[in-house]
Amino acid sequence: MSFLLFFMLMPQIISDSVNLTEDLSTFKTNKKIPAVIEQNVLKALSFYPELKETAINFVFKKNIKKSVMQAQPVFTTLIKGREDRVYQINISSLFKLTHAAIPIHQIPDSIMIGWIGHELGHIMDFENRSNIGIVTFGFRYVFSEEYVRKAERVADTYAVNHGLGKYIVETKRFILDHTELPQAYKDKIARLYLSPDDIVEQVLKLEEKLEKK
Repeated sequence: MSFLLFFMLMPQIISDSVNLTEDLSTFKTNKKIPAVIEQNVLKALSFYPELKETAINFVFKKNIKKSVMQAQPVFTTLIKGREDRVYQINISSLFKLTHAAIPIHQIPDSIMIGWIGHELGHIMDFENRSNIGIVTFGFRYVFSEEYVRKAERVADTYAVNHGLGKYIVETKRFILDHTELPQAYKDKIARLYLSPDDIVEQVLKLEEKLEKK
């Protein structure tokens, strides 16, 4: 299915999940967000009302091995009760290209929203796991590429089901079609994550499901 057909067929499902007049600051509860990306982060959070009270820190890092963003629990909070759990989304401060690097906040807003939206999908997945289950997840994620593929597709699915389909497709297209991104990174995204066409199919199925209600 073509990218153009997706936008022809999906006028409603890709629209924002919150009223455009709603004050995004209501999604700042228990969040630590760098000011330079605050609006995009809050926009992504607005698609996940379940995470409105969840403690999440968004942290710039100089280097995240083989990644641009990375969602994880704050390990020390896993020895406490589930209600005390804190998450952290690490964000590479630089968007590294083959021959250059730019500050991450300079990428297009829709791409940042899609990227953050995917990472929040991981947090939704973590929220449905026990503390022991999260530790087990971490070990399997490190040692099994097949498990990584499964986990990344689960995160994409959470994002799509929460109305972020348009942003996820744009983010994947931005990565896969970017001539200045290292080919090894693009190959990794193509291998482990849902493709743009897969996302389109998911969104269409979600729309059909909603129409039947």
